[in-house]
Amino acid sequence: MAIATINPTTGETIKVFDSLTDEEIAHKLALGQTAFQQYRYTSFLERSHWLQQAATILDQEKTEFAQLLTLEMGKPLKAAIAEVEKCAVVCRYYAENAADFLADVTVKTDASHSFIKYQPLGIILAVMPWNFPFWQVFRFAAPALMAGNVGLLKHASNVPQSALAIEDIFHRAGFPVGVFQTLLIGAGKVADLIADDRVKAATLTGSEPAGASLAAAAGKQIKKTVLELGGSDPFIVLESADLETAVNTAVTARMLNNGQSCIAAKRFIIAESIADQFEKLLLAKFQSLKVGDPMQPDTDIGPLATPDILQDLDQQVKIAVKSGGKILTGGYALSDGAGNFYPPTIIIDVPPVHPIAKEEFFGPVALLFRVADIDAAIKLANDIPFGLGASAWTNNQQECDRLIQEIEAGAVFINGMVKSDPRLPFGGIKRSGYGRELSIQGIHEFVNVKTVWVK
Repeated sequence: MAIATINPTTGETIKVFDSLTDEEIAHKLALGQTAFQQYRYTSFLERSHWLQQAATILDQEKTEFAQLLTLEMGKPLKAAIAEVEKCAVVCRYYAENAADFLADVTVKTDASHSFIKYQPLGIILAVMPWNFPFWQVFRFAAPALMAGNVGLLKHASNVPQSALAIEDIFHRAGFPVGVFQTLLIGAGKVADLIADDRVKAATLTGSEPAGASLAAAAGKQIKKTVLELGGSDPFIVLESADLETAVNTAVTARMLNNGQSCIAAKRFIIAESIADQFEKLLLAKFQSLKVGDPMQPDTDIGPLATPDILQDLDQQVKIAVKSGGKILTGGYALSDGAGNFYPPTIIIDVPPVHPIAKEEFFGPVALLFRVADIDAAIKLANDIPFGLGASAWTNNQQECDRLIQEIEAGAVFINGMVKSDPRLPFGGIKRSGYGRELSIQGIHEFVNVKTVWVK
């Protein structure tokens, strides 16, 4: 895949980049290693100042950055602005809290003094996706850099300008040269990077195949990895729920980022007693959404990021229909003009046992399922290989307790949309990956948890 900015709204190739040569990669690795030897001894106060500066740059230039995100991957501009603002939030969160998160912890033992010390590992490789070009990177970089590590970013090949912009932000914020570097390279170079002794660990957000490949390469080298992979999150609505609020949230939860989000609600599991009403309300709202130029402020749904994603989604919908599903709205790629556009789509009656019902639809497509009761809802919610997030709606406390206890996911949101928050750990189970980002758990992923015992 070429490293290039290709406008998904028009199909126009904006800018093409050469992949780094082996010599250039070697230079960046050497630069990162040299930087770490000094950066690891900088104080939390220094790192915090630089990260606060990065947050200031993000806030001050959020519109320009957002336009770049929209240009490269097609998300509505208003959503892109919100993404950049959230990156500033996560920078400030770790700038303000990292020192406490990584402070020595005294433990009473038979020693005169015993404690736990957290120390940086070195170069951390981040393999990041295109769907949230800034957020995915900053939620890794903010804790990693505050812990004293240095970062190498291998970003998705269709967002190279975003990748370079992030490196420039850290540079302008005052971080020492080499502490954060972008590598414009193809996926074929990742295994060699992981094999290099200077790279101590890796994190990846992306597809299952990409995660499996990275984990296998790291496993051969006995290196730590954190993986955040796909999801087919359930959105459960039971009879006692506030139906209007649930429907309004369902639209946002499915259409976030043009439907291209790992934690987007994808399977809507509705109690039979309210299913007709839910379906009617959701259909009306889907049909009212405006598909078009993501740079325009009134656009709700922009294009999918690449033609391949559009083709894959269209094929999945065709399989769903062939399996017995019925389309209530949408269900076809928009062909009038250039761009990777797919309309908001609702599919009902897909047999839950069919393999297509267990796949992740990465675009504005909602699958609706009807269930008799909470037992059936929980069973259907768990009957997939994924376990990233789940949203469930009820005003019955016993149902709430069961949903929290029994749903198999890294996050369960009751009466709210699944979202990432710097204050809460984020990650999945099963084939959605392992490890956690954000919160105190996220910053502890890439440190040496050192036991110290002194007599």
